[in-house]
Amino acid sequence: MERMKKTRTGQMDMLNGPLVSKIILFALPLAASSILQQLFNAADVAVVGRFAGNQALAAVGGNSSVINLLVNLFVGFSVGANVMIARYIGEGKTEKIQQTVHTVITMALICGVILAVLGNGVARPLLQLMNTPDEVLPLAAVYLKIYFGGMPFFMLYNFGSAILRSIGDTKKPLYCLIVSGIINVGLNLLLVIVFRLGVVGVAVATVTANGVSAGMILFFLGRSKEAIRLDMRKLSLSREEMIKIVKIGAPAGLQGMVFSFSNVCIQSAINGFGTDAIAGSAAALNYEFLTYFVTSAFTQAAVTFTSQNYGARQYERCKNVWRISTVLGMCGTGILSAVFVLGRGFFLSIFAADAAAIGFGAVRMLHIQIFSFLPPLYEVTGGSLRGMGYSMTPAVLTMFGSCAVRIIWIYTAFAWKPTLAVLFWVYPFSWLVTIFMVVGAYFVIGRKVLS
Repeated sequence: MERMKKTRTGQMDMLNGPLVSKIILFALPLAASSILQQLFNAADVAVVGRFAGNQALAAVGGNSSVINLLVNLFVGFSVGANVMIARYIGEGKTEKIQQTVHTVITMALICGVILAVLGNGVARPLLQLMNTPDEVLPLAAVYLKIYFGGMPFFMLYNFGSAILRSIGDTKKPLYCLIVSGIINVGLNLLLVIVFRLGVVGVAVATVTANGVSAGMILFFLGRSKEAIRLDMRKLSLSREEMIKIVKIGAPAGLQGMVFSFSNVCIQSAINGFGTDAIAGSAAALNYEFLTYFVTSAFTQAAVTFTSQNYGARQYERCKNVWRISTVLGMCGTGILSAVFVLGRGFFLSIFAADAAAIGFGAVRMLHIQIFSFLPPLYEVTGGSLRGMGYSMTPAVLTMFGSCAVRIIWIYTAFAWKPTLAVLFWVYPFSWLVTIFMVVGAYFVIGRKVLS
């Protein structure tokens, strides 16, 4: 079958022409989108830290590991959707693209409802297991329950964005987040400062903003002139396509879930140092997220470009995608991390007014942020393997590196010397272990399927 034409509006030609410029054009809006999405949370943290005190700051900022633990499994399915649609584009299978798109949106709605129910049920018990201080627990539980109530919106946006990424369109998700980000910040200021709703106001603002971004993404899909056009009347579940999506997406989701579980364990250890440590760590964590989203952008580029070119059997181009995406990811995260570390006093003060909290945040930055150029080596490599259909291998290896190694560290090195500095050293150590395993696996598999 002839390949689909690439000249239609909104679709990037990933099968021909120079790769560097196209990967950058793909990744930059995606990085900006992810960073803007994180700024939702950053705005939450900044507003409560400044106007509602350290307890509210700890309640909002210390929840990210719990949220990610429950959300990542389902978000992983969007990776499977991205891979399958991109592969069908490379193969020129228009009918399969349509079938997959409507299956994906239906899955997003189902996953969102499941998460809304699950999150409300386990929020407080999880926080208690994490050794959350008594003075923070009620506020943190309220925030989580409201946040998870908006999960259908969150899922629709993420799955819809994955569909657009499959054709190379990373700009429309950015437009959605620009609008919803402005709404989020405005509502934060109104509900927290004017109406003094504190944590409740922050959560309501975030859910409302997520609803706006979900509505916009569905609008763009419904108006698309590409094969990915969405017709809400055709929503259905194709068993064949759902199995393919889950087969690729579930390992990625499990990887993210296990990764988050290890972070929950680490957050539990941080919680033992008190409210100031939680608040400072939460402030520093915002900047780790920002640099990671640069890594994630080039990882998604590797997934999508590899999927299309693998479907078109352009194997040498697949290798080049991996090389270019890895180098660009390391350079981007390295530069951004250097800026944050050098200006750590200023950046931390944006989210925390208390000197003790800022001090704890600086310790985290000097032990984790400074090494943030390392994750692209295993993340982009894992993305390339998923683009070729090998999702389980990088998932298992990354789960071992990000979970097993970190848990062992907590019960050995940290138990031997229980300081925050020793605790934070677990991140660069686990990154190096994971890099060795995942990159090694890429070369072994690459010799078999890309030659």
